Amino acid sequence: MIAPADLEHCRNVIRTGSLSFHAASKLLPASVRDPALALYAFCRLADDEVDEGSEKGKAVIALQERLDLAYAGTPRNAPEDRAFAAIIEEFDMPRALPEALLEGLAWDAVERRYDTLSGVRDYSARVASAVGAMMCVLMRVRDADALARACDLGVAMQLTNIARDVGEDARAGRIYLPLDWLAEEGIAVQDFLDAPTASPQVRRMVRSLLAEARRLYIRSEAGIGALPVGARAGIFAARYIYDGIGGAVRRNGHDSITLRGRTNKAQKIKLIGKASIRAAATLALPRSPVIFAKPLQEVAFLVDAAAHQRLTPPTRMDGLMEVMAELRARELRKKANLGLAAE
Repeated sequence: MIAPADLEHCRNVIRTGSLSFHAASKLLPASVRDPALALYAFCRLADDEVDEGSEKGKAVIALQERLDLAYAGTPRNAPEDRAFAAIIEEFDMPRALPEALLEGLAWDAVERRYDTLSGVRDYSARVASAVGAMMCVLMRVRDADALARACDLGVAMQLTNIARDVGEDARAGRIYLPLDWLAEEGIAVQDFLDAPTASPQVRRMVRSLLAEARRLYIRSEAGIGALPVGARAGIFAARYIYDGIGGAVRRNGHDSITLRGRTNKAQKIKLIGKASIRAAATLALPRSPVIFAKPLQEVAFLVDAAAHQRLTPPTRMDGLMEVMAELRARELRKKANLGLAAE
């Protein structure tokens, strides 16, 4: 399916760029692990180009062009793109899923901020739950309840990342904390971005994010038993390793301004062992009724796309087209301004 050289390249990308996923992926069967590494390599490359590059708008526009080429069966001549095109063909990947990721990255490029926790979940659905739904597709899982729990896990992981990176994001001029939380704490957004401090108010917000993440981590576990037996340990490992990052932030007194929560190799090994035990237990335990909980409203479109392979609803497509049009308009204004400066 995926050319061996392209797959090896993707392995190397994840080995150096996503330590937590690389550790968890070792527990996946090869039939899932290999396409999963290729999927994560493509998503990681897209995320890095937007997050770290100086031309964020151009990076997102280029990503849309890469998706168009991949879905046309003529991918860009790069290992990640060729591997992703192979995944599309082999697994009949619903286009709405990578396009949701594209939309989330476009929101980053236009520096969107989120008024409420629901808005943060909207963002998390796109940049994380979309990947979780794509992982289910790689496992040949199209059950709506299992997909909903996978999306819970994606949101939980992204909330953990946001909680860990509050200081790093602020120093880069970014903020993902709900703006109404800052207002309730009496913190002006620009003042915080100018001088982020680990105040009691900020620590409370970090704690609240991690509490919501913990709720979703626990709820996500009910779906793991619906996955192929060989894949369960790897997904439990991802759940525990990312939650372990949240635990490190908690041990730091919820200070993610001056400290960075992380897990070391010994802790990862311990969590992987715990994951293997939990996966084995799913063979004997009955299915938890929690699996039937309604999906978060923010991820429902992903569940629908993956479970029923429906075309993206017009309202969803309108949102993507709107933010892409905004990016293109920004790029045109940049070119015009550069032209005036050259004169």
